[in-house]
Amino acid sequence: MGARILIVEDEARLARFLELELVHEGYAVDKAADGRAGLDMALTGEYALVLLDVMLPGLNGLEVLRRLRAGGRAHLPVILLTARDSVMDKVSGLDMGANDYITKPFSIEEVLARIRAALRSGGPGPASAVLRWGELCLDPARHTALYGSAPLTLTYKEFLLLQTLLENRDIVQTRDMLLEKVWGYDYAGETNVVDVYIRYLRQKIDSVFGVKLIHTVRGMGYVIKGEGP
Repeated sequence: MGARILIVEDEARLARFLELELVHEGYAVDKAADGRAGLDMALTGEYALVLLDVMLPGLNGLEVLRRLRAGGRAHLPVILLTARDSVMDKVSGLDMGANDYITKPFSIEEVLARIRAALRSGGPGPASAVLRWGELCLDPARHTALYGSAPLTLTYKEFLLLQTLLENRDIVQTRDMLLEKVWGYDYAGETNVVDVYIRYLRQKIDSVFGVKLIHTVRGMGYVIKGEGP
């Protein structure tokens, strides 16, 4: 039996359809029909991936995702199932740490392809040791960030982008490298998303604390240099 996947979907027929197709492809499958049950299963079970509907009874999918990322499952791949017109759900979901989203109605071939891609990328990887730059302290295991004694309020993608740059200190990261590491292999959104999130980090760190954290290397990408001020 292959990787174990959790389906959190309240439409029984759709959940059953997904279950049958995934089992046929060799995956092991568990199901939950509401957000609270899905959250409990995802936090306590050993899953390779979660298919998570946004519109759920109990807790909606975005709240389930938020609690997953805050509750020790920061690296569990999650694919959101969203309604066709729910643009804000997609944006919010990706910002909170969803690996991908699939718009309903969908083909099973698309679902299988997205699952394979998410399992290949495997999320951001194992949590590393605490990362420091000057007074900046980033703890991937606890998903916390401090500058001195001041906590930083970072979204999931901002945190992962900062973590990636700190883990590759003094090594220039191109936009393509950052897109792959932070947004995933199959990211198909706006091409300037890296620049936008670099600006967010600079607003939250450089502008507030009067430091020069992330350097732009023209024609190449971005880098954090040295050990800090």
